[in-house]
Amino acid sequence: MKIEKLIEQACNKDNFTTLPDFISFACEYLEFIKDNLQAVIVSKNENHYQFFQYKQEASFNVTRPINSNLMYSFEEFEENSREFLNILKDIKNSENAVNREIINRTIYSAQQCIGATLDALPANKSNTARKINSDLFERFIRLVISEIGLDVSQETISVPVMIDNEPAFNMNYQHDLIIKRNNQTKAIGSVKTSSKDRLDKIFIDKFLYNKLTDTDTPHFAIFLNDVQIKGQEGKYGINATFLPGHFKGYTVKLNPLDGVYYCDIRPNMRTEKILKDHIKTFDHFVFSDVWKFLAC
Repeated sequence: MKIEKLIEQACNKDNFTTLPDFISFACEYLEFIKDNLQAVIVSKNENHYQFFQYKQEASFNVTRPINSNLMYSFEEFEENSREFLNILKDIKNSENAVNREIINRTIYSAQQCIGATLDALPANKSNTARKINSDLFERFIRLVISEIGLDVSQETISVPVMIDNEPAFNMNYQHDLIIKRNNQTKAIGSVKTSSKDRLDKIFIDKFLYNKLTDTDTPHFAIFLNDVQIKGQEGKYGINATFLPGHFKGYTVKLNPLDGVYYCDIRPNMRTEKILKDHIKTFDHFVFSDVWKFLAC
C-alpha cells in the first residue's frame, strides 16, 4: 500500500460505512507506517506524543500529535480490534479494565489513522481534510453506539418558541447524536475531534433546548483529544486546545453537561476540581453513563 492510495481511500467517506471499514483502513495504515516513514519525531514538551513524517511522495509532511500510550501498533491493533467488536456486541457483560482499555485505544487508533493520513494532503487542502476527519469521527461514534444496541441518529430538531402560550416560530437544532428509546429523545450528544472553538456552543445548546422544551434532557459531548502541533522543524511540541476556564465557568454559572468524554484525556482533567468531576474517558460512556441517560 502506498500513501497515495491511503489518501484516496480516506478522502472518500463512502469507504467508511461500517465499523469493519474503519478497522480495515486502520490495519492498512498501521502496516504502511511500519516501514514507510521518513521519521518518527518525539514531542519536545510531552515526550509520549509523536509526529509521523512522511517521505517525499507526501512532501515530507508531518502529522498531528499521536499519543504513543494510546496508539496501537499494527500487531496490537490486529489482535485487539477483533476483540473490540466482540466487546461492543456484549457491552453489558464485558466490563473490566482490559476491555475498557481496548475500547479507548481502538477508537483512538482507528480515528488517528484517518487523521494522520489526511495530514499527508497539501496545505491548501487542510480545511477539506479537517471536515472529512470530523465527519468520519461523528460517523464512527454513531456506529459504536448503534453496535451496543441503541437507537442513534443525526437529526435536526425543530423546537417551537411559545409567546403568550402560542407557538410563534421554531428554532432548529442540528445534533450530531440523538439517542432515542420508544421514539422518545432520551439524550443529545455532540461529537467533535476536539473542543477547540466548539465548547461554548455545546453548553448554550443544552441551556436553550431544555428551557424551550421545558425538559431536562441529558446533553453530553464526546471528543477525540485536545492537542495540536506547535513549533518548527526540529522543535516540534504540543499545545493543549482545551479551555479549562471556559469549561468551569459554563459548568458553574450556566449548566453542567451530563457527561464529557475523551479518548485522549488531558492530565488536568484527572486532577483539577470541577474538571475531574465532569470529564471522563470514553469507556465510561458505553459501559455505564449512556444507560443512565436512557433511564431518565
